[in-house]
Amino acid sequence: MANLIAFLLSNFTLTFLIIAAIATAISQSRARVTGRSEFAESALAFYALFVIGFTFLYNFVMHVFFGDVAASFIGWENSPFQAEVGWASLGFAVVGFLAYRSGFEMRLAAVLGPACFLLGAAGGHVYQMVTAGNFAPGNAGIIFYTDILVPVLGALLLWMRYGGARRHPALNA
Repeated sequence: MANLIAFLLSNFTLTFLIIAAIATAISQSRARVTGRSEFAESALAFYALFVIGFTFLYNFVMHVFFGDVAASFIGWENSPFQAEVGWASLGFAVVGFLAYRSGFEMRLAAVLGPACFLLGAAGGHVYQMVTAGNFAPGNAGIIFYTDILVPVLGALLLWMRYGGARRHPALNA
């Protein structure tokens, strides 16, 4: 059991993705929703809540209060940069929590802001793997793959839910 808990906490991005999928499945089974847009609405809400909100809140706590642990997991030395990443993560978490029950504009912000951060982090991970041989779990493990998957999934859910300018007035403004 201790190994499972350590895995779930070390791979929190995957953990919160799975929680969002479970919450979406439960929501769908209770609502008996059949349409793509309705499914995407539920999935996008739980994506914002768990994949953005809780993931980045966890990231905030780890980088600000447990910087030595976070740095070691990533394969870095601790530095003031840990706190900066943590405080940025808190901002993304707040946007994710607000987007949980908001409309298009807030959900777009909850996808785009973290996507820029995560794709940039993925690029940084690749750079560290190539130049420094850094294959620490927090640099080259599941975190690396979810740094790519989370933005792609967010974009897909936005597209499924809002479907472009013809279907959503906010996109025509």
